[in-house]
Amino acid sequence: MKKIEAIIRKSKFKAVKDGLHDIGISFFTYWDVTGVGNEKKGKVYRGITYNTSDIQRRYLSIVVIDDLEEQTIHTIIENSKTGEVGDGKIFVSTIEESYRIRTGEKGDQALL
Repeated sequence: MKKIEAIIRKSKFKAVKDGLHDIGISFFTYWDVTGVGNEKKGKVYRGITYNTSDIQRRYLSIVVIDDLEEQTIHTIIENSKTGEVGDGKIFVSTIEESYRIRTGEKGDQALL
């Protein structure tokens, strides 16, 4: 099993969520986060420059069976890419075990 963590633009969340549902990923966790990235320029509004180095993003945490790892990553990239600085990052780590609390199932069966 793999844990895929993605930090994406908030404006791309619906497209990513719909894409994940289309490939059979029906459960994942997400939350709003603020971070600092490579976007260094400020925005000027009515003569006042605002610091935009603090970036609002959405953080997704998805655990998938090994067979869905590449498809999940591809779906996130295709549905969140704009080609501009600030599109986000994806991190992948290995999960040793998973359990479904309701039934006690473990391993891949707990994710299906």
